Amino acid sequence: DLRLNQPDRSEYRLPESFRWPGGKKIACIFRTPFEGWADDSWPKLSPMGNPLKPGYPDLNARAWADYGHRRGIFRVLEVYARNKIRGAFTTNGIMIERFPEIVRQIDGAGHEIVGHSYTMDQISVYMTKAQERENIRHNQRLAKKVLGKPLAGWANPRGTPSLHTSKLLAEEGFLWQGDTLNEDLPFLVSFGKHSIVQIPNTMEVNDLPLIVKHGQSPKVFVEVFQEWLDWCRKYERGAVKIDPTIHSHVGARPANIWAFERVMQITNKAKDIWIGSRFEMAAHVRKFIAQEQMKAKAAGKTKTGSRKR
Repeated sequence: DLRLNQPDRSEYRLPESFRWPGGKKIACIFRTPFEGWADDSWPKLSPMGNPLKPGYPDLNARAWADYGHRRGIFRVLEVYARNKIRGAFTTNGIMIERFPEIVRQIDGAGHEIVGHSYTMDQISVYMTKAQERENIRHNQRLAKKVLGKPLAGWANPRGTPSLHTSKLLAEEGFLWQGDTLNEDLPFLVSFGKHSIVQIPNTMEVNDLPLIVKHGQSPKVFVEVFQEWLDWCRKYERGAVKIDPTIHSHVGARPANIWAFERVMQITNKAKDIWIGSRFEMAAHVRKFIAQEQMKAKAAGKTKTGSRKR
């Protein structure tokens, strides 16, 4: 177990009785990565199936990534606004630094800006503990400078943390982290007096693997979501959640973005789905856990009292 070097770590997993705000069983939280690479780098996964020889700049892949801040992000914001939905925009620090007016526009529309490392090339697992802490703090400084407030959530590039990430984020005051695929529902991770809510990712309704990696039609994006919804309504006993995801440089193009909007339309029409932000989700989970712990403590005192009598 990779957590053996963290003896102060403990988890609280949600019981089957847990429900989302309004008593709803299903939650849908929308996500849009707004990503940037270092000047001498580019996406390793792109529509070009034949990679260039090592040592040569892949300007095609770089231009594909630049579409995000040139065109894609604005189209995505229009779709969110048209459907009156707020999402989580996982945003690299370099994008906050270079495009502050766009980041302020995202924040001003009511969306959550989420920490996503400084660039897509800077992944926690490759860093020392000190380097990772400084990377986190650097992104916070940029957010405070541009937005006037700190970031509450964090998700690493590739969704890949290091052994230290969760504890560092908890110590730095983050409310939630989105770097795991080991659960369906959020859970609380505590490190002594510090804690953080883990919000697991879902990759099944995500434009990058579906459209780019697996070459599926955008209609599959909608089909997977609808089939998931039908299944959960019929068979799942506990609460469920899903996070439809579209990258500003991938699926925000005219041929693809209709699928993201179609999922929003399906979600908006449903009366049994709670639509919220990751910040709201993490706050709701924390409140529920606090109430459950208070009930357990009260029950323990009652049992102790009854034995004494």
